[in-house]
Amino acid sequence: MARDDAQGSVSPSSIARARRRGTESPPARAAWAVLNAFQLAFTLLWSAGCITAALIVLTVTRRPALPLGMARWLWAPGLLRGAGARLDVAWEQELPHGTAYLFASNHQSMIDIPSLFVGLRVPLRFVVKRELGSVPFLGWYVAAMGMVFIDRGVQSRAVKSLRRVTDILRSGHSVACFPEGTRSRDGSIGPFKGGAFAMAIDAGVPVVPVALLGTGAVLPAKGFRVRSGLIRVRVGRPIPTEGLSAAQRGDLARRVRDEVLRLAADV
Repeated sequence: MARDDAQGSVSPSSIARARRRGTESPPARAAWAVLNAFQLAFTLLWSAGCITAALIVLTVTRRPALPLGMARWLWAPGLLRGAGARLDVAWEQELPHGTAYLFASNHQSMIDIPSLFVGLRVPLRFVVKRELGSVPFLGWYVAAMGMVFIDRGVQSRAVKSLRRVTDILRSGHSVACFPEGTRSRDGSIGPFKGGAFAMAIDAGVPVVPVALLGTGAVLPAKGFRVRSGLIRVRVGRPIPTEGLSAAQRGDLARRVRDEVLRLAADV
């Protein structure tokens, strides 16, 4: 595997070295609670500032390339550093530039998104749940960058939204999705839904499996109990979609999930 280390670390404190979650002493838990309060404030202020700057740049340039890039080299690295997260990235194959891909990853944490922004090193548009559209700043940014909101509760709306994924891929831009549809609370990798894979087949672009490990330990799916740690990003080989039909989206989803499981097991 080709490997690169995206620096997102901070100097470990004596608190961070104390004990792993679940075995922390009461003083350590209290210290973490105070630190997490500061980290939450930093996350909100940092996100508001970065997104405001990106939207100003978009207004001035009228092009999304630079404000989209700001998520990769400004917003996401700042969040990882604020969480005390170190990123270890390994690629099974270098991907040619100028080609659109659908990146399909397992999902454990909200910190998965900044981890992929930094780790994948390409401009990304995400498929996100519609509820994020109501979040100040983040929802505005997602909409302004032309990312895709999915209303999973209404089938007809979800299908209509997913068609935008095809349009984005056909225009030469890469998309990242979490085909489990929800964050895993125990680290297991659930079944992959076929919707986004049907769009990759329709657009004729390769699917790249991605395994994220350690994000749930840094920031669990529930609450804001941040703990510093190592996040591993493992990027597999592209899986071609040429010659596949939409009826084979389930087979493709299972194949991609199997690859994600393999990548995770190889760590």
